[in-house]
Formats: sequence, C-alpha cells, structure tokens
Amino acid sequence: MIIESIVKGFIVGIGASIPLGPLGVMCVQKTLSKGRISGIVTGLGASVTDTIFASLAILSLALIQEFVRDNEVSVLFYGGLAVIIIGLKIFLTNPVKQIRRNRGGKKLFEDFLSSIIMTITNPGAVFLILGLFAFVGLDVDGSSSGDVIFAALLGVFLGANAWWIILSTSINIFRNRFRLKQLLMINRVAGVIIMVLGFFSVAEGSWRFIMSYFS
Repeated sequence: MIIESIVKGFIVGIGASIPLGPLGVMCVQKTLSKGRISGIVTGLGASVTDTIFASLAILSLALIQEFVRDNEVSVLFYGGLAVIIIGLKIFLTNPVKQIRRNRGGKKLFEDFLSSIIMTITNPGAVFLILGLFAFVGLDVDGSSSGDVIFAALLGVFLGANAWWIILSTSINIFRNRFRLKQLLMINRVAGVIIMVLGFFSVAEGSWRFIMSYFS
C-alpha cells in the first residue's frame, strides 16, 4: 500500500506539472538566462506548492472546495495581478546582467519565491490534483493512516520535481546555442506571455465580479 501510494502520487505530481502555463514559461526562461540550477529551483517552488495543494486536498477536501468556490473571483483577480508583476519583472530583466552578476543564493531564493507565488495563485491547480487523484485511483483521505498519506504526498513531490528537473536539464542542453541577444529576446517574449496570461486571469475575475453584482 505504501509503495502503491508513492507510485500513484508520483504520477499525480508529474501530471500536475506537465501543463506548461506561466510557470513552465518562467522555468524555461530562467534556465536559458541563468542556467539549469535556476530552472530546477524555480520548479522546486512549484513542487512544494503542489504538495501543499495535495495535502489540503487529502485532509480537508470539502473545506478547500468551499474556500476556492467562495473566493474564486478574488483569487483570479489578485492572482492575475501577481502573475502580471512577475511577467513584467522578467520582461524588464536583462539576462546578460544576470549571467555576469550571478549572486547565487539570493537570486535562487527569488526564483523559488516567484514560482511559489505563481503556483499558489492558481486555484485550478487544486481541482487538477483532485482529478488526477481520481484518475490514478489514489484512495486517500483524512481517515487514512499517516504512513499512507505521507507516501502519497512524497510521491506527488517527487513526481513534480522530476518533471521540472527533466525540463530544465533538457532546455539547458540547448542553452549554449543561444547568443546573448537571443536570450534578451526570449526574456521579452516570456515576460509578455506571462503578463498576457495574468491579464486573462484578471479579466476573468473582473467579469465574474461584474456578473455577480448584476445577478
């Protein structure tokens, strides 16, 4: 049962991470601009957040569903603003300076924190994880034993982290083929994509607020 929970959790972790939304774009951008470690650390933040989502889904499913439903407009709006700010920061960042001024721990912590903010402001991630739990037949809830719950969450973390390591390592292979001007362009494109996705989230949140006001 323990091994089975780890394996199924691993599949859930990978499945929750593969969709390349704003975080995937940022992971690619960080890897190309700063190197494989930066990309992996960016993915690590997402892995931690996905594991937290999974634990909440397991231990308090009804509460999480109610919270997301009751606060969906706020999460979409303010989460979208956070994504826009992160995208703007990426757009304005010069990757040439990042390469020349590698400040190590401080910069890596910023990558980690940015990915957590971007992931935690995405309410759809909770329902994606719940759906994947059902898909793989991972029958774990608050009444399950502590060992089984821990095994499932460990699997989710390992699966999510494995995906980001694979993505960062694969992108890093082609990193040396890019010139500095191309890296700058990638920063600009990645920043615009992330900001656009953030604008969509803000627009959806605003639209739902307007509709709820007139309904």
